[in-house]
Amino acid sequence: MSTPLRVVAPDFAALRQREFARLDATGCVYLDYTGAALYPASLVSRDAHRLATRVMGNPHAQSTPSLASTEAIEKARRLTLRLLDAKASDYEVIFTANATGAMRILAEAFPFQRDSRLVLTADNHNSVNGLRVPARKRGAQVDYTPLDGELRAADPSPWLTRAAGPSLFAFPAQSNFSGAHHPLAWVRQAQESGYHVLLDAAAYLPSRPISLTEVPADFVALSYYKLFGYPTGVGALVGRREALTRLRRGYFGGGTVQFASVENRFARFKDGADGFEDGTANFLAMPSVCDGLEWLLEIGMWNIQEHVQRLTGLLLDTLAGFGDKAVVYGPRNLNERGGTVAFNLRRAGRVVPFESVEAASRKDEIAIRGGCFCNPGAAEQAFDIPANAARACLQGQFSIPRFRRCLGGRAVGALRASIGLANSVRDIQFFSGWISKTLGTFD
Repeated sequence: MSTPLRVVAPDFAALRQREFARLDATGCVYLDYTGAALYPASLVSRDAHRLATRVMGNPHAQSTPSLASTEAIEKARRLTLRLLDAKASDYEVIFTANATGAMRILAEAFPFQRDSRLVLTADNHNSVNGLRVPARKRGAQVDYTPLDGELRAADPSPWLTRAAGPSLFAFPAQSNFSGAHHPLAWVRQAQESGYHVLLDAAAYLPSRPISLTEVPADFVALSYYKLFGYPTGVGALVGRREALTRLRRGYFGGGTVQFASVENRFARFKDGADGFEDGTANFLAMPSVCDGLEWLLEIGMWNIQEHVQRLTGLLLDTLAGFGDKAVVYGPRNLNERGGTVAFNLRRAGRVVPFESVEAASRKDEIAIRGGCFCNPGAAEQAFDIPANAARACLQGQFSIPRFRRCLGGRAVGALRASIGLANSVRDIQFFSGWISKTLGTFD
């Protein structure tokens, strides 16, 4: 990939002390980077100073404060393209509330019709699974590719059959459930079969470089808080210019039209990204988005990748050391995987309910996550849940305990520990010791 120029690796211990001192000050072991990155202290201090000393206005005007906001928005677009190694002549950046908001734009505007196809990997966040609703309503055929024992999606070739209508293939570069990487070569493979491609980069991008010059996905969804923690409430749909012209919006709001006439019941959309950004952009957040992107680029995505990979290997070795008392779902080594690790603990041969472990970790200031992580396809495969049994058990009022009882006590959720640039060897060692100490306390 041509994205990231190699920069000198930082001293990650010094970086943690400088930017994330609050972790050690509060005794928090933060292992939920797939949920949200932690913001560096310098990012919020710079923003506080800027908000206290500068005047920024609504970008839909030509005043000096408004032009300052417009400048920040356009800079954030340029830096996003730089992070993704994407040319401005080929791609545009549409700002949204988050990655889910990016996918909703695509769901509502992609021109599905009766002779279209939507192909999804079974490993997908629900924000991607939701694409099947408008696709089915418009008569498109929806197919899922299955997962193997390591929760890796099958080669999609058999499902990427040519269709007469506009068709879409959507998959995550990295699973938010298991951390498994899916081949980015699938992008060109699907395009050669006549499909547009949505690449969910939300879990992959915080710790891996990506090049849209080499992997020219039509649409890429991301959330900035997954990258550098602050600000929340800003994401992006990065789209190829040619692909964006194929979208057909069913709604317009302030800022998306060149003009609108009430008496003539007529409006004309703006071209490019402006035609998709309803209302006023989160303009006060844009300078921090710029700061965060520059901060990541200064550290270097290759350096972050190597740091996260090293600690992920230690975490996997730690869990393997517990033998049959810990079960990992997904890749059990560093081959084609990221820093997201899903697992469960066993006591007396039975899986400990994830809620019990999550509650115990909370008491000791360990931040992990429990559940299915909005990824039902990966969860169903991981826990080997029979479709017919699940269908019966999902009838009526739903609760995790009821669902577990109905399925005979099998696992219905997992624990997820995920690594980020602020983590250290000591975090993994503490977590390992905590498991050893705590495992015997569960009934």
